[in-house]
Amino acid sequence: MRPSDIRKVCVLGAGTMGAGIAQRAAQSGYQVTLRDIEDRFVQGGLDNIRKTLEEGVRRKKVTQEQSETILGAIHGTTDMAEAVEGAQLVIEAIFEDMDIKRQVFEELDKLCPPETILVSNTSSLSVTEMAKITSRGPNFAGLHYFYPAAINRLLEVIAGDETSEDTMDLLMDLGRIMGKVPIRCKDSPGFIVNRYFVPYLNEACRLVDEKVANIPEVEAAACEAFGIGMGPFALMNATGIPIAYHSQCSLHDALGEAYAPSPLLKAQFEKEEKWDLEGDVDPAAKEVASKRLLGVEFAVASQLIEEGVCTTEDADLGATIGLRWANGPFVMMNQIGTKEARYLVGAWIQTLPETARFPMPRPLEELAAGDANWSVSTVVTETEGPVAILRVSRPAALNALNTDVLEDLGEALEAVEADPSLRVAIITGEGNAFVAGADIKEMVTKTPLEARAFTQLGHRVFRRIEEMDTIVIAAINGYALGGGMEMALACDIILASEKARVGLPEVGLGIHPGFGGTQRLPRLVGRWKAKELILTAQQLSAKEAKAIGLLNEVYPSDMLMEKAKAMAHRIAGMGPVAIKLAKHAVNRGVEIDLDTALNYEVESVSLCFASEDRVEGLQAFIDRRKPEFKGR
Repeated sequence: MRPSDIRKVCVLGAGTMGAGIAQRAAQSGYQVTLRDIEDRFVQGGLDNIRKTLEEGVRRKKVTQEQSETILGAIHGTTDMAEAVEGAQLVIEAIFEDMDIKRQVFEELDKLCPPETILVSNTSSLSVTEMAKITSRGPNFAGLHYFYPAAINRLLEVIAGDETSEDTMDLLMDLGRIMGKVPIRCKDSPGFIVNRYFVPYLNEACRLVDEKVANIPEVEAAACEAFGIGMGPFALMNATGIPIAYHSQCSLHDALGEAYAPSPLLKAQFEKEEKWDLEGDVDPAAKEVASKRLLGVEFAVASQLIEEGVCTTEDADLGATIGLRWANGPFVMMNQIGTKEARYLVGAWIQTLPETARFPMPRPLEELAAGDANWSVSTVVTETEGPVAILRVSRPAALNALNTDVLEDLGEALEAVEADPSLRVAIITGEGNAFVAGADIKEMVTKTPLEARAFTQLGHRVFRRIEEMDTIVIAAINGYALGGGMEMALACDIILASEKARVGLPEVGLGIHPGFGGTQRLPRLVGRWKAKELILTAQQLSAKEAKAIGLLNEVYPSDMLMEKAKAMAHRIAGMGPVAIKLAKHAVNRGVEIDLDTALNYEVESVSLCFASEDRVEGLQAFIDRRKPEFKGR
């Protein structure tokens, strides 16, 4: 099943989470049925959606027309058969009770065709166990939406033991279409974010219970250490102490004594009172609290990698997108050094009761021994046969280009070029942007010499895109401004979502395009139009950009990656030698006079005729069969 095959989504449970999920699905263009056991619950969910949209209209986030369209796409019902009829995806969003979920999935398995994908929006229960209730393990997975589901961009996509890779890939794509930043993990207690976040809340309580620090000191330590505006106690007051307590109990039951709830957290839960946040802050106590909080974070995050639950990149995205921390645990460990991180983990483990202590996570132990860093790339590469997908992944910063991103992109391109099985690469962005320009926070402090080095780095990376044999397609999924547009200009083909916006806004910042924009843009749209776009800092819609020849094609947002992959696979099926020589002939030809370019073409075609691919391609045509190219 492809993303475009999903037309109807059914959401079971019209509570706060279910209503939010239904709204997000409808906003993304899907027909939605919202089902609950009683009509009053259904109407309550629809009322919540209506109120959320009314607030969006008031704040000018959506128009009145868009609000009415979204509401019109959602149909409420109490009839299960009616709710699931024609749905390609069913999302269960009822409360966390395994027995009730079993009953629901047993009924769904009978009502839904085998190809229908069933998922549970669970934050703590085993996806694998729920899947066993059905006969469709490969088409069963977990989707953990974060509160509020209509707004929070993080989405955990959870694979049960039998979930197929095709289902996981589809759900990751659907998450992106719905405006989420999806992170992939295997079925494990707490999944990714709750696994390290809930113990952070529990550790805050342990610190106060052990009189290491008071509540204001822990609050101050957390805000400073994690770059946040609300500490653990203020957050528990806002979201509910019962959630923190029950979540820690769940981890304790699954993972043992190291995750035992703090007696203070249990007592506060039983008192049904909020935390008192008043008091003085002693800097020394704050420092101790900071180290303890970092220690538990680094310990649990390292365990996730040791257990193969997720990647370092996805764990860090969970922190920066879902929790809005300044950095994720692995970047933080790299910043202070893995030797120091190992020390903090070891010191924290020693604070546990002796029977609760566990060995130092092996991955951290090995890195610290070699004084090496965690591998955390801002460019994540996936492969689909002969096609590589390079995703710039700094969604909290709209994928802005800084030194790390450019270096990571250079390394990713080098790895693609070194793999002879990869013939086409697609570059896109995670979240709502392709690349929204250079990172202003990094740029603002640069001296002219530092700016020169940064610009030269960008030139080297983008020039590599042009000069590598691999065909590179830009799939612009959102903002492509400044350096983002310049990166697209270096690609061989530029495709865009209808929601994309492109432009070179640098002159409005007192600088001008420096990653090739002043040179590549005139070659594409002409000198006069290029000067107009650069000197006015004008942003263009995808439709406007295509009209002047800046883009190859524009597609609906939910079709962009599907179309980009289809084009990539089509190109990958052509003769590899011919493809790379044709790319270089076109690129070289626009830089030289016509006579010289025609001579270059003659030599290039001659090289094609010297290849085994030419013999295979022509003979296959005569034999009326599909050629089997070898790339030589």
